[in-house]
Parts: sequence; structure tokens; C-alpha cells
Amino acid sequence: QVRLVESGGGLVQAGGSLRLSCAASETIINAMAWYRQAPGKQRELVASITRGGSTNYADSVKGRFTISRDNAKITMYLQMNSLKPEDTAVYYCNACPFSIYISSRCSTSGSWGQGTQVTVSS
Repeated sequence: QVRLVESGGGLVQAGGSLRLSCAASETIINAMAWYRQAPGKQRELVASITRGGSTNYADSVKGRFTISRDNAKITMYLQMNSLKPEDTAVYYCNACPFSIYISSRCSTSGSWGQGTQVTVSS
């Protein structure tokens, strides 16, 4: 299975920005996604990108977050702007074995990184 390593998390004030990276051990041609999990809450899907580059976002981050991947499809990014305290969570990347992202299938059959902490102070 492909290995994934997230980076770029940290502490930022509300209104600030962070860029998360998810580096893969090999080229990933299929769909990928970012999830987050806040303390005491279930892991939630934040954004996904298909093999063809189509993107989808949770309503809570639309207009603020942007998911992308490099042309070599080795690294995926999550640009996070206008951060809010409620964005505080551990952020995980997921690589899906399918070309489109279906959370119920990809989250159970794909690869996961170890997570990176994002803390937004008010």
C-alpha cells in the first residue's frame, strides 16, 4: 500500500492561512481526499479530488479551502485560508484505489497518513 505523510500543520491565529501537504511514496493516479478529526468528534471529509482533477468540498470550508495535487501526482495539498477556531483538528490525507472519491468505499479501502495538527486560536 502507498505510504502517505502529511505536513504543514501548526498554530495560527483566526483569519490566517496554512498549506498542508500530503507526500506519497509513489505516484497516485486515483482520487484523494483530506479529512479532519476534532477532539471528541468523528472524522469528517473536508475535500476530495478525483483522478481527473474535479474537486468537492464540505460546506463548512467552501470558499476558504482549496485542494490540489502536483502534476507528478506525488503530492497533494490543502490551502486553508480565513481559518476559524472551529477548523482546529488533526488533518489526514487519504488515497483512494478508485478514480472518483466515494467516502464510504475510499475511507475503508484506501491508504491513510498519520495526520498533522492544525490549531487555530481566536
